[in-house]
Amino acid sequence: MSMQNAWTFFSKGGIIMYPLLLCSIVALMIVIEKLVTMRRRKVIIPEVIGVLESIRGPADIGLAMTICERHRGPLTNIVRIILENLSMPKEEVKEALNDQGRQEIHHLEKGLPVLETIAGIAPLLGLLGTVLGILRVFNVISALGAGQAGALAGGISEALITTIAGLFIGIPALVAYNYFSSKADSLVLEIEQHSNRLLLRTTGFNGRE
Repeated sequence: MSMQNAWTFFSKGGIIMYPLLLCSIVALMIVIEKLVTMRRRKVIIPEVIGVLESIRGPADIGLAMTICERHRGPLTNIVRIILENLSMPKEEVKEALNDQGRQEIHHLEKGLPVLETIAGIAPLLGLLGTVLGILRVFNVISALGAGQAGALAGGISEALITTIAGLFIGIPALVAYNYFSSKADSLVLEIEQHSNRLLLRTTGFNGRE
C-alpha cells in the first residue's frame, strides 16, 4: 500500500483513527523494547551463570562480584544481594531477596500493563468509530433520504475502517502481551532457581547459617 493510499484509508476512518494510530505507535514501541530487553541471554547471562556454578568457597566470591559488576541486570542484581550479605543469616537474606525480586519483576514487566490496555481498548475504539459511522449514515438518511448512495458510503466506510483498524491493532497487542507475560514468568522462575542454588551453595560462608 502506497503512502497516498494509506493516508486515504486513514482519513476515511474519521477522528477515531488518531487515537488508534497513537495506540499502534505505543504498542509497537513496547514490543520492540521487550524484544530487546527480554532476550534470554540478556537476562540469564551465560558468563554470570558459569561463574556462579564455579563458586566453591569464599575465595571465589571476588571474581563473581567482578562479573556481576560487569553485567548489570535482574539476575546479577539478585546475585549481588546474596554475595554482598554473606555474613547475614539466611532468613534475612531471603527477605532482602524477596524485596529485590519484586523490583526486578516490576522491571521485567514494565510496559506490559500498557500493552494489555491497548489490546483491550483498540477494538473498543474501533467499535466507537463504527457507532459514529452508523450515526453519520442515519443523519444523512434523515437529511437527504435513503437515495444518496455516495453520502451513505462515507459513513459506512468510516464504520468499517475503524473496526478493521481496531482489530488489526488489538489482536497483535493481545498476542504480544501474552507472549511477553509468559516469557517474564519463565525468566523470573529461572532467576529464582539460580538464586536459590547460590544461596544454598554459600551457606556457611563467613558464618552464614
